[in-house]
Amino acid sequence: SLPAKLINGGIAGLIGVTCVFPIDLAKTRLQNQQNGQRMYTSLSDCLIKTIRSEGYFGMYRGAAVNLTLVTPEKAIKLAANDFFRHHLSKDGKKLTLLREMLAGCGAGTCQVIVTTPMEMLKIQLQDAGRIAAQKKLMAAQAQLSSPAAAAEPAVESRTTATQITRELLRSKGIAGLYKGLGATLLRDVPFSIVYFPLFANLNKLGQKDPNVKAPFYVSFLSGCVAGSTAAVAVNPCDVIKTRLQSLQRGVNEDTYSGILDCTKKIWQREGPTAFFKGAYCRALVIAPLFGIAQVVYFVGIAEFLLDMLPKRRA
Repeated sequence: SLPAKLINGGIAGLIGVTCVFPIDLAKTRLQNQQNGQRMYTSLSDCLIKTIRSEGYFGMYRGAAVNLTLVTPEKAIKLAANDFFRHHLSKDGKKLTLLREMLAGCGAGTCQVIVTTPMEMLKIQLQDAGRIAAQKKLMAAQAQLSSPAAAAEPAVESRTTATQITRELLRSKGIAGLYKGLGATLLRDVPFSIVYFPLFANLNKLGQKDPNVKAPFYVSFLSGCVAGSTAAVAVNPCDVIKTRLQSLQRGVNEDTYSGILDCTKKIWQREGPTAFFKGAYCRALVIAPLFGIAQVVYFVGIAEFLLDMLPKRRA
């Protein structure tokens, strides 16, 4: 049933995000740093420096936004894919690869309603620590070169998602929360086109009987493989989206007017390899996230909980 699908999708998202959020934070910071003042050299370097400067919970900056909105996002994504697959297979025939890709396209298009504002707010909170650390480093360097002229570094004030939302709504209206919508579509639609057909076919290999669900470990591994493959494939679009949605820039970092301008500047100033910044982080985030999501979704925790309710009343 649709309520069960939405509950399953929401639970899947909550569990997955909690497990992999620190890696996602590292991915955002690695993607945003440009050739000017580079703060981090790798995933492990980013996480170690984050813990040292911001504490353990610094790795979870922006997690509240993600945990709040990931439930409707994952629910929409998984339920929409099922909806489109159902309606595209009404003739009773097996879904062709093209129809599976169309279902994934529909799911990716639907999810951006929630994904765009969620990613917009999350990125500001995740990247705030990098920008603050960069400013402190620049202030320390200025202090060493000219002790008399250097000013005291400003104390970082922690901005919340609510403050960012209010400011964006006040200055730009609802469109402010949907900055980077085109880039989000450019990432999420191809991701879903690759992910859902690949997962369905991998999961099918583990089914002994077409009418019986595959074992949970098959769904988990299928979700991991399909998720990491799709994540790396669309990573250039994710880098562009992250850059466009960042409202604050570090020292000597570029600003962008749109997708084409961002693509051109990254290519010219940082080289083609810059489009794969954070690709392994993204694969590490997406693989367990979608592996867990598919296990929860296919095992059907919601059906179990909903079935228990009448028994408890009885």
